[in-house]
Amino acid sequence: MSFGTLGLIALGFYLVLLVAVSEFARRARVDHTPADHFLAARHLGTFVLLLTLYATAYSGNSLLGYPGEAYRRGFSWIMATGFMLSIVVVFHALVPKLRPIAIRESFVTPGDWIRHRFAGERAERPLRVVIGALMVLALANFLLAQLVAMGHVAHEVTGGALPFAVGVVGLAAVILFYETRGGMRAVAWTDAAQGILMLVGLVVLLAWLLADGGGIAATTRRIAELRPAAVAVPDTLERMNWASTIVLLGLASVLYPQAIQRVFAARSAGSLRRALALMSFMPLTTTLVVTLIGLAAITRFEGLGAIEADTVMPRLLGAWAEEGPGSRAMAIVVFIGALAAIMSTADSVLLSLGSLIAVDLFGRPSGAPSTTRLGKRAAALVMGGAALVALAPPLTLWRLIELKMELLIQCVPAFLLALHWRRLGAAGCLAGVVVGTAIAAGGTLLGAKRLGGVHMGVIGLVANLAVAFVWSWLRPPDQPVAGPARSASAR
Repeated sequence: MSFGTLGLIALGFYLVLLVAVSEFARRARVDHTPADHFLAARHLGTFVLLLTLYATAYSGNSLLGYPGEAYRRGFSWIMATGFMLSIVVVFHALVPKLRPIAIRESFVTPGDWIRHRFAGERAERPLRVVIGALMVLALANFLLAQLVAMGHVAHEVTGGALPFAVGVVGLAAVILFYETRGGMRAVAWTDAAQGILMLVGLVVLLAWLLADGGGIAATTRRIAELRPAAVAVPDTLERMNWASTIVLLGLASVLYPQAIQRVFAARSAGSLRRALALMSFMPLTTTLVVTLIGLAAITRFEGLGAIEADTVMPRLLGAWAEEGPGSRAMAIVVFIGALAAIMSTADSVLLSLGSLIAVDLFGRPSGAPSTTRLGKRAAALVMGGAALVALAPPLTLWRLIELKMELLIQCVPAFLLALHWRRLGAAGCLAGVVVGTAIAAGGTLLGAKRLGGVHMGVIGLVANLAVAFVWSWLRPPDQPVAGPARSASAR
């Protein structure tokens, strides 16, 4: 049986399994409220929570974008492991203070925190809408990246039998179906299986690459012969970029709405604490592995363009499949694992998009069944638009990552600073977010990605924090910081 035929059968079986899981999840629902659909009634235990966090954090960006960037930049991309570790560190500044409030007030979306924290202030509603809009834009970007990655992987796993466009549209339709039917339960349950597949697949692929290439030392020598710049010691500008990227991703990634909502969905504080502790080891088993895979690709594929570099992972798996029946079967397993991980992130993003649009942007009550229906419709519209754009991807996957992070990082004061500094006011926070976003967006529009190696989004955050701090410090003392606590279900 050919590689393409075997891949098509495996893909079909996997998609049928996803549909079955969505039906089981639909039957397990408690009611039709947003809390049940978007948070699985807050019943996620340690094991499922760990794997859904893992499968969501490591996605098409990780499996295609990171190897592609390692191929383009060489060993300097080893810093990717560092910025993924920084995400775990920053989580500990957010979760311990946010979760108790979220459980007490029955939060469903990130905007519920804004409502609670700045209750009674005139600028609360505009701030919530601006934060919600930034998160929606970042998630739409994230969804676009997943759809592009799905198209590439589906095309390769079927040996070209499934065109890129068909892969994008077809898989998007499957995700929309099971996410709409099963909600967070379907997403979390499929994430658990997808996370295991991805972890096993990456380790097996790296083992083959290193064995075939003679080990890390031999692979490094070969890279040095082919592209000396790839093994050069980073210059000052590149080191500044390292530091900037660690700050950018470390701060922005913890504000992924889907990550925040998993904090809300945990069964208990203990379950969440154990899941986050185990997540600390994942950068070593995933980010480091995909970086080494991208570096090994330098010795096998020469002259790939910027967009083409994002396909090095599927290309390597295709080469592996040609070595015999055993390798072909293992390559299929890894392919399906990669596709599963990408789809797990896309479904999580879609679920969060629906809740953000319905509750935070349209202001619908977070306890009403009609809000759930609106969220589903909104998610379907965004999915359709993203699928159309994905048919002709305009940027590399890594650049898409940077753009969404530069938007998300402007939300930091509304969460991290607001949690730890009671004097922060909604008006000052809003002014800071507007200034920071203008700097980040202005840099992108002018083609200035970085200044002295520092991302424009990070520069925007510095200005954002300065404006928020000064404005709030000078605010009249009789202006309220927060009104009385209100239950999210009552809003």
